[in-house]
Amino acid sequence: MKKKNKLLSLYLQSFQVPNLRNRLLITIVLLILFRFIAHIPVPGINLELLKSFFSSNQLLSLLDIFSGGTLANFSIVALGLGPYINASVMFQLFALVIPKIEELSKEGEYGRAKINQYTRIITIPLAIVQAIGMYGILRSQNIIGTLSPLLLVALIASMLCGTMIMIFLGELIDTYGVGNGTSMIIFAGIIARLPINFFQTANITDFSNPQNILNLSIFLLLITVLVGGVVFVEEAVLRIPVHYARRAQSTFLPIKINSTGVMPIIFAMSLASAPSLIGQFLSKAPQPQLASFASSFSSFFNPNSIPYSLLYFIFVMFFTFFYSSVVFKPKDIAEDLRKSGAFIPGIRPGSATEKRLTYLVNRIMVVGALFLGLVAIFPSILQNITNINTLNIGGTSILIVVSVLIELTKKMENAVQTYNYDKFVF
Repeated sequence: MKKKNKLLSLYLQSFQVPNLRNRLLITIVLLILFRFIAHIPVPGINLELLKSFFSSNQLLSLLDIFSGGTLANFSIVALGLGPYINASVMFQLFALVIPKIEELSKEGEYGRAKINQYTRIITIPLAIVQAIGMYGILRSQNIIGTLSPLLLVALIASMLCGTMIMIFLGELIDTYGVGNGTSMIIFAGIIARLPINFFQTANITDFSNPQNILNLSIFLLLITVLVGGVVFVEEAVLRIPVHYARRAQSTFLPIKINSTGVMPIIFAMSLASAPSLIGQFLSKAPQPQLASFASSFSSFFNPNSIPYSLLYFIFVMFFTFFYSSVVFKPKDIAEDLRKSGAFIPGIRPGSATEKRLTYLVNRIMVVGALFLGLVAIFPSILQNITNINTLNIGGTSILIVVSVLIELTKKMENAVQTYNYDKFVF
């Protein structure tokens, strides 16, 4: 109860800090603008068939999450931030194999600005390719008819412009608002769809049946447990003691259990859902044998099936370890510690420190990978236990929402403390 009052007091104090209040108001206005644009649909789309198709495909549902809820409506910003996120991930991977990009990433603000510029440039062809692919998938499902070349170019151009608008809004939030712009837009898209899902569940649920009430109670209980688990893991860190010989000072090196965020889930989702997506696409083929095989193949890897969940879980584990090598580099950290005259007590500087850090990271990544794997397959487990399919609250969505709220709360707390300290000093 005290913690709730403390959070409420923090939010109220945030609007008393002039600079923070202005940033919060700018963020709210930009998110409202984003939600307004998200409801401007592209003409010629059967929205009922589109929503039904998206609800049956988990890959497209995840892409809809990262588009901020605009893809299922096929609005003018239907692709959302997906191409931009893919371009960002590509540059992170390029930094592992291309020395010039790695050097650029270490050049501070100038390097980040150049990489961000290159990322926006790469976003353009990625958005065009994704727009063409999305048009092909929707046409194969008879959701959209065959367009003339001129209309197709107009469709692709509008979706490309929509993506750039989303990037622009995200950068405005980065510069003048509060929080990470990309995360805030995704967060707003997830939150905006929750009331619709709850109303749909309330309308179709027969509350005179005790079994339905029990299933809904179990659903809410498991969601609460998952939120608590996400908060615990997001806040959990391994503190490695570090001693500075010259200053006779001790501190610690924090390593988060979940240092990779949701990126492993994105990679794993793309691969695990590819068989089902390809099967659905080929099921409309004119050859009966190919169509029959594709339909069976797609059903075998249905998002709610056990083979799909196992494959998905394994991919998440693999990509967690892979992506951790991008986020956390023991060799670089060991070198930085050596240059600053710091060392881990009982461990020699240099290669011995690198081996120790690698050993600790690998052990903690096992916990992080298991956590992300369970979060990824949580929707399937939840639906199989409760038989509630209308509340499409995925583990990834909860992970994003909780992470954004934690980050936002910390920034607001720091701003309020700084403001109070300045008033006390002056």
